[in-house]
Amino acid sequence: MSVRRAVDKDIPRLKELLLQVLNIHAEGRPDIFIPNTTKYSDEELREMIHCENTPVFVDTDAQDNVIGYAMCIVQHRLHSSNMTDIITVFIDDLCVDQNVRHSGCGRRIYDAVKDYALSIGAYHITLNVWTCNPSAIAFYESIGLSKMEYIMEEIL
Repeated sequence: MSVRRAVDKDIPRLKELLLQVLNIHAEGRPDIFIPNTTKYSDEELREMIHCENTPVFVDTDAQDNVIGYAMCIVQHRLHSSNMTDIITVFIDDLCVDQNVRHSGCGRRIYDAVKDYALSIGAYHITLNVWTCNPSAIAFYESIGLSKMEYIMEEIL
């Protein structure tokens, strides 16, 4: 098992995994998420894979089949009057195939993102996690992430 940057041939598998994570969200928040859809098109994934500011990391099995991914966005906050200039690596989406969860795949992917973030001088890694996904929250806390802010809502 090894983590590498995604390539075009990984797109069909990335879409399968995107479907898995979307359906977790659709089960928890059917008022927001549409089941059996994906967040990105093939072309959007291709653009992300080839853009330096949107690295996609994949963990693969011994046959180089993708078993998990992290889709990232490098964000630069510069010249703000009330906040410091920093580089953030935002994990836009992270998924481990439901058949290999709890195998260390998520940790390997996160460690690769962390190594990348350190290599570009990032200040921190951030991500959003839905409260309807307690297993993801537990995973992120187990690898050392902590709460940074809350988004509150009132459904009308």
